[in-house]
Parts: sequence; C-alpha cells; structure tokens
Amino acid sequence: MFRTVTPSHPAYPRFVRASAWYDLVVTAGFATPWTYGLVHSALSRLGEEIGAGALPALDPVETLYANLMGSVVVVWALLRLLRPLPAHGLYDGLARTLFALWQAYALAQGAPYWLWLFLVAEVAFGVVQLVPWRFVRGAVSAPRSAGS
Repeated sequence: MFRTVTPSHPAYPRFVRASAWYDLVVTAGFATPWTYGLVHSALSRLGEEIGAGALPALDPVETLYANLMGSVVVVWALLRLLRPLPAHGLYDGLARTLFALWQAYALAQGAPYWLWLFLVAEVAFGVVQLVPWRFVRGAVSAPRSAGS
C-alpha cells in the first residue's frame, strides 16, 4: 500500500539531506576561482567529446557569478546536511523550481544539451521536496500576533 509522505514523515529529512549531498557534490567546484577553472575546463572537454561543443572562454565576471552561486549553494547544502528541517526542504524545493526555470531558459537559448542532466536532477529533487507539502493544510501561514 502506498503511504503518503508529508514533511513531518521520518523519511522527509532524508530527501532534504539527499538533495543537499547532490548540491555539495555538484557545486563545490564552483565556489572558488581555482576550482571553477578546473570545472569549466572539464565541462568544456566533456562538451567537445560528446559533440555538444566547448564552453565559451572564461572571463572574470562569469567566474565571479559562478563563485557567488557556488559559495551560496555550498553554505545552503551544509545547513541542510546539519539541520534537515521540513522548512528547509520547502525552500529548497522552491529554489530548485527557479533553477529549473533558468536552466530551461538557457537550453531554449542554445545552451549545451548536457544541461538537461542537471535540469532533470533539479526537477526531481524539487518534486520530491515540494509534493509532500500539498498534503499539509496551512503549512505556510502567517505567524499569529501576540494579541490574537
């Protein structure tokens, strides 16, 4: 029999942790200029090998944005590993929705097709973390004031 998993279900924190591990593995290389240079080179070679084309040459602004994204995602992943709270799963699912939208936009603009692999992962982790919230009534409500 299929059991409904809600954010209060004991399995839900495992989903939150799994998505955090994925983020840490995939984005840690983006967090510094030196590691991003290595990641950029590896992705470029992969693109050439599979016929998707190399990435454009690195520039300082691209590196800055990659480092900002990598740094924030690494910190966010560490928070979810240490404290996999249901609310963290909700917000991570919302962030993944945004990431998936921007990845789909990039693909529509001609980004290399290997980006689909990351898009699929974003959607999968987003669904796993957001769907349980649909079973929670009033899950995200305004806090009550002291006089209420």
